[in-house]
Amino acid sequence: MTLQDRRRIAAGLADGRSYAEIARRLDRPTSTISREIGRNGGPAGYRPERAHQAAARRARRGAPARSPEAEPRDRKVVEVEEGAVELAVGMGLPKMVARVLIGLWLSEDGRLTAAELSRGLKVSPASISMAVGYLTQQGLIRRERDPQRRRDVYVVDNDAWYHSTVIGARQTLAAAELTKAAGQTLGLDTPVGRRLARGGAFLERISLDALASAERWRDLLP
Repeated sequence: MTLQDRRRIAAGLADGRSYAEIARRLDRPTSTISREIGRNGGPAGYRPERAHQAAARRARRGAPARSPEAEPRDRKVVEVEEGAVELAVGMGLPKMVARVLIGLWLSEDGRLTAAELSRGLKVSPASISMAVGYLTQQGLIRRERDPQRRRDVYVVDNDAWYHSTVIGARQTLAAAELTKAAGQTLGLDTPVGRRLARGGAFLERISLDALASAERWRDLLP
């Protein structure tokens, strides 16, 4: 990224433009713009000259050489991976959980053992165990037994979109029922009771719509 690019980022921030709009104007992925701003002071503290100097210092520290044929693909994969992890963390996933999930999504066939995840992400087996436990519980991945290698394989496929949506909607529905019941207990003639009852009714309607929509559009998943 050139100094001129960074000055255009600063101008876009000053004009109140979104990261996506700045990225379109620079013909760059949104994740690249997000990382550039995030590592250089954030939206309020971004300074193009300072950011350019910091990038030059990182470049001087050097990195292992890669073949010219591998570099474009590697860079694209890294940008997609980092952007997806940032998005997942922003949506509430712990970073290690997000890294495991995105690592599976970007693997060749969506199937990896715990050992393969540990080697690929360069983290401890205990960290992988915690992450896959959470992801399995949420329906974002599933666990299969590989009889040939006698070990578990963690799988992510198109059906994961459906299962995770259904699990999330059912959790919201349970919260809706609890909220409505609390409103009834406290009394609909009280401000707190009415607020809880209305909130519960809203959550109930949203979750039921999500469940119906998941069934309606499931055929889009091969």
